[in-house]
Amino acid sequence: MWDEEVIRNTSAAQDWTQVFVAVRWIQIVVSSVSVLGSSSIIVCVMSQRLRTAPELFPLLWLSLSDLFLSLFWLLGAAILNGCFWLRPIEQVLYLSSFCLTLNLVWSQFCCIRTQFTCSITGYTGQISNRVSCKGKMAALLCGVVPVLLMTPVFVQSERSRCQTNNTEPFRCLMMDTGAMFVTSQQPQPIRATAVYSSSALICCFLLTLAGITGLMVRSRTLLKRTVSCGGFVGHQQRALLRDMDRRMVLYPLVFFCCWGPAAVLALLRLISPSITQGWTGAALYITQSVTSGSQGWVNSLVYGSSRFRVHHRDVHTQTPLLRNQKRRGYDSLRSTA
Repeated sequence: MWDEEVIRNTSAAQDWTQVFVAVRWIQIVVSSVSVLGSSSIIVCVMSQRLRTAPELFPLLWLSLSDLFLSLFWLLGAAILNGCFWLRPIEQVLYLSSFCLTLNLVWSQFCCIRTQFTCSITGYTGQISNRVSCKGKMAALLCGVVPVLLMTPVFVQSERSRCQTNNTEPFRCLMMDTGAMFVTSQQPQPIRATAVYSSSALICCFLLTLAGITGLMVRSRTLLKRTVSCGGFVGHQQRALLRDMDRRMVLYPLVFFCCWGPAAVLALLRLISPSITQGWTGAALYITQSVTSGSQGWVNSLVYGSSRFRVHHRDVHTQTPLLRNQKRRGYDSLRSTA
């Protein structure tokens, strides 16, 4: 347990101590569940040797990002203070999660576009089951861009010794609790770093949300055209398209629900910091502690339900001979993966 003096010496109002204690336990529970959820996706994809499948490669990297982010949040809940370098690394990881979510939705859109092209042209040839060079480069950029965005935070924090602001209790909890009470009495570098971090979160969230919303609208248009076009669309292909359509809706919805409260709270810190010190800020902070840390777990539910529906459909719609042929083809695919 914590030392009584450490708990009481919070830099904000005394009432926030109970909020921070509640958030700490929420963070431990939610992050632990997300670790299990992200790990389940990684184990499932790797055990089936589908890491090179174009539609699962982005999901694998997103799950890795969610896994490391949850582990760092667990570490922050355990050490409570003295987390100077932990904070920028967490920021890199959740910005990477934003980029990888956009990359995942883009990958799903490309699969839908390929199905649309096949239905229009009547081409039924073999579709590549390997990740293209563009897909690998996109995944690499999703890790490089957040590092470049957070480089000024690393440099400025080291130069101005901002770690003195992270030695107070509860400053290692998720989403930068230290910035909740940045005031004009604090040094300019500390305030500038907090403003830059919040601005990066808001901008990346809005860009990602706009991108995945546009891709979702475009993909649903292509799906409707695919079903209504004059080309042949079989029963299995219709089921596949419905599954793609469901995922194209669920993944953006998961992103918005998980990171929306964090973006709203960061925006309020910039435009009206006094609001975040009242009950509104406390409610938003508790809400984001539940939602932001649960993306790995919710994504595992989406992926698991999708796999269950595919398996359930195959069992009830395929003959034993067709299932046996599909199993042999799947085994050969795994041997070449």
